[in-house]
Amino acid sequence: AVRRVGRRRTADIAQRCRYTENYSYFCRSRNVNGYSTMKIGNIDLGDKPLFLAPMEDVTDPSFRYMCKRFGADVVTTEFISSDGLIRDAWKSRAKLNIDEAERPVGIQIYGHLVEPMVEAARIAETARPDFIDINFGCPVKKIAGRGAGSGMMRDVPLMVEMTRRIVEAVSLPVTVKTRLGWDEDSKNIVDIALRLQDTGIAALTIHGRTRAQMYRGEADWTLIGEVKRHPDMRIPIIGNGDVDSGPKAAEMFDRYGVDGVMIGRATYGRPWIFREVKHYMSTGVIMPQPSVAERVAIAKEHLAKSLEIKGERVGILEMRRHLSNYFKGLPDFKSMRLKLVTLNDPAELYAVLDSIVERWGGFDMSSAVPPSLSHEV
Repeated sequence: AVRRVGRRRTADIAQRCRYTENYSYFCRSRNVNGYSTMKIGNIDLGDKPLFLAPMEDVTDPSFRYMCKRFGADVVTTEFISSDGLIRDAWKSRAKLNIDEAERPVGIQIYGHLVEPMVEAARIAETARPDFIDINFGCPVKKIAGRGAGSGMMRDVPLMVEMTRRIVEAVSLPVTVKTRLGWDEDSKNIVDIALRLQDTGIAALTIHGRTRAQMYRGEADWTLIGEVKRHPDMRIPIIGNGDVDSGPKAAEMFDRYGVDGVMIGRATYGRPWIFREVKHYMSTGVIMPQPSVAERVAIAKEHLAKSLEIKGERVGILEMRRHLSNYFKGLPDFKSMRLKLVTLNDPAELYAVLDSIVERWGGFDMSSAVPPSLSHEV
C-alpha cells in the first residue's frame, strides 16, 4: 500500500516524495552540491538523464548495449505482450533477457486486461530488471485497437486501476509511458498524470502526440511542460518526441523543465546520439558525426554483440536492419548495402565492413546523420 508524507528535510536533501512500504522514494532531489538529480526508486540517475525509448524490433539486447556504451542512462526492453508471457511464448520470454551491462534497465509490458497484466508484471519481475514499465502509448492499430497501448486512454478508470494493481503486485518501481490523449479533442494528459501519480508510480514518460496523430506532424511538448509544472506533480516527468540532436534535447530540458529526455527513432543507426547530446549539453558545441572508420568499428562491435547474444543465424538476421543504416549518406553504396542485408556468414560480413573503410575511408561523414526510424513504440 502507498502512504504519503509531507516534506522531509535533511542536511543535504530537500525533496518532496512519495513513499512506499519499504520507504524508497521516487522524486527529484538536490545533492550536497546543490545540483538537481533524478531518481527512480533508489537509482540515482544524475542530472538530466537520457533514456532510450523502447522500440519493437529495434531495442534488442545488442542495441541496448551499444546505446549504453555511448551514454544512454536508462534503457528499456522491446515491449512484451502480457498474453505472451502468461502463455510462456518463447518470443515473449526471450525479450526478458537482460544483461548486467544494461543497468539500469526496465522491462516494458502491454495488454488490455488487468489480471493478465498483473501476472505479466510478476513474471517480468523474476527477470530482475530495475523497474517495470507499462506501455500506454503504442498507437499501432493492432495494439491500440484492442484497448492496449494508447487504446487504454479511452478508458482512464481502467488505466488507473490496472496501474494501481501492478504497483501493488510487484516490489520494483513501476513507470508508465503514454501520450497526450486519444485525439485532438481529448488531450487529457494533465488529469491522467495526476491520477497515475496517485497509484504510486515512480515516473511518467509522455510522448508529445495523441494516438490519432501516430507519428505525424511535430511533437507538442507544451502539455508535457504543463504536467511537469503542475503544483501537485511530484514524480519525475520524462519527455519524448522528435528529439534528434543535442540542441533539441537541451531545449526540451530548459524550456519545459522535464526531469529526463527519452530518445527513440533518432537512435536508429545512430546509437552515438547519446554521446552527441551529452557533449552538447556540457560544452554547447555540436559534435561531428562519426567518420567512416568509426562507423565500421561501431558496426563490428554491434555485430559481435548480436552474435554473442543471439547466435549466428538470428544474430545476423536481426543485425540487417541496423547495418545498412550506419552508412546512410555514402555515395554509390547500393551494392554494398545489398551485401550487408543478404550475407549469412559472419566472416564475410566482417570482410565487407573492412572493405567499406578501404573504399570510402576518406569520405567526409561529419554531417551525415542517419535518418530517423519511421515509428516508435
